[in-house]
Amino acid sequence: MPDHPPFRFSARTRVGFSDTDAQGIVYYGRYNPYFDLARVEYLRQLGLLHPVDGGDFVMRANTVEYFAPAVFDDEIEVFVRVGRIGRTSVTFEFAAYHEPDDVLMVTASQTLVLVDLTQRRAREIPHEWRRPVEEFEAGS
Repeated sequence: MPDHPPFRFSARTRVGFSDTDAQGIVYYGRYNPYFDLARVEYLRQLGLLHPVDGGDFVMRANTVEYFAPAVFDDEIEVFVRVGRIGRTSVTFEFAAYHEPDDVLMVTASQTLVLVDLTQRRAREIPHEWRRPVEEFEAGS
């Protein structure tokens, strides 16, 4: 894994034919599943891939910036980190690189809110979820 501070985790994927548009490059909306993959693997590694006491995280905001294209069968390494944990929300940051030449293709930020699924209201992120993320991001 190339060194890309402040990122400490990445997931690799490969561009599928269905990800490309008529020009043969990855359609802009198809990057979101790559970010989802990296976020899920990050949470899996930390043992946090499960509902949180009757709540779950839902997408609040998603911003993406594009720098270089990818085409069918390209290998992509998607770096992910938690940039911020608020009272009820968490912001993930991403950077996707073309491999093996390590060209930055896309950056993104996603803010998810912990929602009580019964009441459909934001709820506080518990310490049990927050602690493993903070420790991992601090390098502990």
